[in-house]
Amino acid sequence: MKVAITGANSSVGKNLLVRLSKEKDITIVAGVRSEKVIPELPKNPAIKPTIINYDDIQSLEKALDGADIVIHLAGILIETKHSNYANANIAATAAIVDAAKKSDVRSIIFISVVGASPESRNAYFRSKGVAEELVLSSGLGARILRTPILFGPNAAGSQAIIGMISSGQAKLLGGGHYQMRPLDIDDLSEALTILCSASIQDQVTYELVGPESAPYRDIIEMTAQVMGKTITFGNVPILLAKFGATITSILKGGGITPTVIDVITQDEIVKTNADSALGITLTPMKQTLEKMTSLGD
Repeated sequence: MKVAITGANSSVGKNLLVRLSKEKDITIVAGVRSEKVIPELPKNPAIKPTIINYDDIQSLEKALDGADIVIHLAGILIETKHSNYANANIAATAAIVDAAKKSDVRSIIFISVVGASPESRNAYFRSKGVAEELVLSSGLGARILRTPILFGPNAAGSQAIIGMISSGQAKLLGGGHYQMRPLDIDDLSEALTILCSASIQDQVTYELVGPESAPYRDIIEMTAQVMGKTITFGNVPILLAKFGATITSILKGGGITPTVIDVITQDEIVKTNADSALGITLTPMKQTLEKMTSLGD
C-alpha cells in the first residue's frame, strides 16, 4: 500500500508517519513544502520525503503517482501576509483533489474541524466547509474527519497549556468557560491508520472528538494537578480581545483575529462521536493529560 500525506511536517503529520510506518508492506510519501523541514521528519525506510507545491499541479501529480490513498492534513487557522484561508484551505485542497484524480488515487481523507460548514459566518469554518465539499464532490472515495483541539507531542494545544502552567498564570478568553472535547493525537493517528486499510468507495463525514467534555479552564487546572503545580486564572473579556486583535492583525497583516478568537472560544459539540464507527478506543482525558505532562517535564 502507498499512502501520500500532505502537511507531513505538522505535529499531526509526524505522529501519523510514526504510526503508519509500523504497518507492513507500506510506502509513505511525506509531502512537505520546504526541504528545510525534511530533517525534522521521523526516520524510517518506509517514509519518502517529497517536496510539493500546491501551485504546481505537476509536482503534486508526481508526489501522488502510484498512491492508493492521500491524507490531506495541510491547512491554516491563523492567516499571515503570505497565506490566507482562500489559498491554504480551499485552493490547496482543490489542487490536491485535482492531482489525485489525475494520478488515479483511489480515495482521499481530509482532516477538517468541528464546526466546519460552507454556510458558516466564520471565515475559517466556512473555508473548511468549502474544502470538505471539494473532497466530497470529487468522485473519489472520501472520508472527512472533523476534529477538535488536539493534544500530543508538539501540538499547539498542548504547548499552550504547558506554557501557561509553567508560568503559573493563565489569562483566558472569557474566563475559559467554553466546552472542549480534546482528542489524543495518537487516537487520530490510529483512526487514520484504520481508514487507510479500509476499502473506501463512498463519501462519509465523521466527527471524531475525545471521550470527555470539560471547560477549557478545568482542563488546564486538571493538567496542573497532574503536574503537581498550581496556577492562577485571569479573565480577558472576549469583546476587548477582539478589539485588540482587529487592530493588531491589521498592523501586522495577519495573526490572531476576531475570526480566530471565535474559533478558539466555540463550544466543541458533536451529535455522534465516530469512535465506534471507526473501531477505535479513545484515550481517557486524564491519560492524555499525563502524556502531556511528561512532554512538559
